[in-house]
Amino acid sequence: MDLEPYFMKYEALSKATDQVFERVRQEYPDCVQCKAECSDCCYALFDLTLIEALYLNEKFKAKFKDQDRDRLLERANRADRTIHKIKREAYRELKAGKSEDEILTELGSVRVRCPLLNDQDLCDLYEHRPITCRLYGIPTSIGGKGRTCSLSKFKDGTAYPTADLDKILGRLQEISAELLRDIQSANIKLADILMPLSMAMLTEFDDNFMGIGDSSSKEETA
Repeated sequence: MDLEPYFMKYEALSKATDQVFERVRQEYPDCVQCKAECSDCCYALFDLTLIEALYLNEKFKAKFKDQDRDRLLERANRADRTIHKIKREAYRELKAGKSEDEILTELGSVRVRCPLLNDQDLCDLYEHRPITCRLYGIPTSIGGKGRTCSLSKFKDGTAYPTADLDKILGRLQEISAELLRDIQSANIKLADILMPLSMAMLTEFDDNFMGIGDSSSKEETA
């Protein structure tokens, strides 16, 4: 698979979000508290779209080899097990009648250390960090609800420029769907997949996973 054309589209979107962040930072310098070694966002629970997961996986494998990669994969494995337990419990509570809004609010306060956060409280893959990480620290909205970093100085009830995460998610899924169509994937629904960063590090995005080639046809005839 030649992923570069799709990665270029993803990088263009990442660059655009960086510009949004910088514009808000310049307009409200006293409100944006982001600085080196501030790792509050590195404990947030969030998921990646397919194109983000593919991109992060490739950049991770390109940068880290041998023992360094194994060490980070072990961290990812531990984080992934923790996230799985958290999501499984949230699903049980939803089935038991707890409201989705209440569950999402609780998940928003859950803290799981990102496997790419090193011992110096810096990101080991900062240049290629996901879009959610790039926007953390300025006002965002998702599902019609506004959110911002708890360490920021943005005031409740005051109007600020806000990044629309639903719109960004839609664009990410469009890129993912375009990729799947072009490679003639047997599973176009992968465009809607969401996975934790830890799983993106651990997953082998081979032909079988992507639903292409002889591997998918063999499974269908088995």
